[in-house]
Amino acid sequence: MQAALALAERGRGRTAPNPNVGCVIVKNGRVLGRGWTQPGGRPHAEAMALAEAGDAAWGATVYTTLEPCAHASPRGPACSDLLTEARVASVIAALGDPDPRTHGRGHDRLRAAGIAVETGLRADDARRSMAGFLTRQARGRPHVTLKLATSLDGCIALASGASKWITGAPARAHAHLERARNEAILVGRGTYEADAPTLDVRLDGLTDRRPRRLILTRHAGLVPASAEPQATSPEVAQTPAQGRGDGWEVINSPQAIVDLENVDHLLVEGGAQTASAFLAADLVDRLLLYRAPILIGGGTPAIGDIGLSNLADAHGHWRLRDRRMLGIDTFEDYERTP
Repeated sequence: MQAALALAERGRGRTAPNPNVGCVIVKNGRVLGRGWTQPGGRPHAEAMALAEAGDAAWGATVYTTLEPCAHASPRGPACSDLLTEARVASVIAALGDPDPRTHGRGHDRLRAAGIAVETGLRADDARRSMAGFLTRQARGRPHVTLKLATSLDGCIALASGASKWITGAPARAHAHLERARNEAILVGRGTYEADAPTLDVRLDGLTDRRPRRLILTRHAGLVPASAEPQATSPEVAQTPAQGRGDGWEVINSPQAIVDLENVDHLLVEGGAQTASAFLAADLVDRLLLYRAPILIGGGTPAIGDIGLSNLADAHGHWRLRDRRMLGIDTFEDYERTP
């Protein structure tokens, strides 16, 4: 299952609206097939692994991070049907599929065909791996990660606004890896105008990852008057941003992220007002904190007012998942407390 989870990470940020699933097929101690959900959501992980295993899948054990789908699609057959046809002996799934088109029916179909089914192995890890898909299913919005790069005293820039670079090269490379794991990246209008961010992925082997670029602003003047919105919602304008060329989308509130199609993982990169807006709206699921061993003093704080009136209310919302050194900088990964 650990191998299946690792394979699932290859698809993260590229499979929406489908989940990023990993699958490994094993028999007699040998791995016969591996698969992960491909960009755009097809082929599914189980289909890839079965294609690699071929006829040898008969009597094998299948490890998959999510219940095999039970719904037919013009883009491919149901994975529960493929596994039944391959005559595998057992399927071990980390999680059941909350999608109402499957939701238990995949496992029921396998059991009806005489295939043993187990669930729950490495379930917590699978939930983190597929956080985008599961958040969309449960909350109707993308899974939101807020990234902050600060000094020891919690500043993200000098008082003048200069912010390049607070953290060192290893921390910035790690942040680019995080970019590659999201379908979209969002900044506020101030960051957009001050930094002219490209929001691309500048890592060898991952430069083809091009997350959608979003700007949070209530000022319609940012969008050329001649441009016609193309989005399904008036709150999301898929139009060129003024003076910056094509490829930017504008949203007018944090809540408008629910209308973003094919975005299950959203990375919020800045600035302070944007971070505050998402925190105040209770829309942040994960915090990435990069802290450089420097003091700025009198600089721009990382976040502003988030509506907190009682200090006791600040406790119990976050738990630490990871802490490590990235060069001389400290990295901390927090997740929302269930």
